[in-house]
Amino acid sequence: MKRAAALAALAVSILVAPHALAASPFARWAAVIVSGDDQAAHVDAPTEAFDNARRDVARALEALGFSPANIAEFSVEPDRHPDTHPGPADLAAIGRGLSRLAAQAPDGCLFYLTSHGSPDGAVLGERLIAPRTLARVIGAACGGRPTVVVISACFSGVFVPPLEGPDRLVLTAARRDRSSFGCGESDKYPFFDGCILESLPASADFVALAIRARACVARREREEGMSPPSEPQTFIDPRFHSPRFTTPG
Repeated sequence: MKRAAALAALAVSILVAPHALAASPFARWAAVIVSGDDQAAHVDAPTEAFDNARRDVARALEALGFSPANIAEFSVEPDRHPDTHPGPADLAAIGRGLSRLAAQAPDGCLFYLTSHGSPDGAVLGERLIAPRTLARVIGAACGGRPTVVVISACFSGVFVPPLEGPDRLVLTAARRDRSSFGCGESDKYPFFDGCILESLPASADFVALAIRARACVARREREEGMSPPSEPQTFIDPRFHSPRFTTPG
């Protein structure tokens, strides 16, 4: 009798699991998370801050209901992170990965880059990726579907105008003329990435996440005496409608 009950429960779980995933509003969203550098700010030393953020943002997206099959991670040192199997943080590879995932997950796109930055763009390995170049890559893969773009880097506000568009939400770690913080040798995450992860459980959707993350960054910068404030930037197209998160609030 107990064996029969156990087999019945197993059968139900097999039937229910795919349905539960399909019920997630993010089950058919594509997500690419990129760590673009592995060097600490201001010192010639490595940092795990960017890769820590890449890894934990990807896990947080899974918790929101993104399918692991629709998430791809990229790192400048992929061989150092065999636990998460990231691809190489090369622009061509990233573009191919985003296009492939967008083709199999047509409901929406999320692109997340955490790295160092400059007024000309963000570091991607040995090169800078310019805002208009990234806009072309995302546009080619995601088209007009709902798209969230997060750029965590100094001066990342320069990405906002090229990335603006229909059904888009763009969130950056700083103004176009400001640094962001937390990229040192001993930092677990950059401030902005840490605030994204901290704010997710209490946020209802991506719009609420943007508001909470900005407030979190401002609070942490005040507490740690960082100046001038980075002032994260947000663009939200009026047509953008974020699905609600399924994390406990």
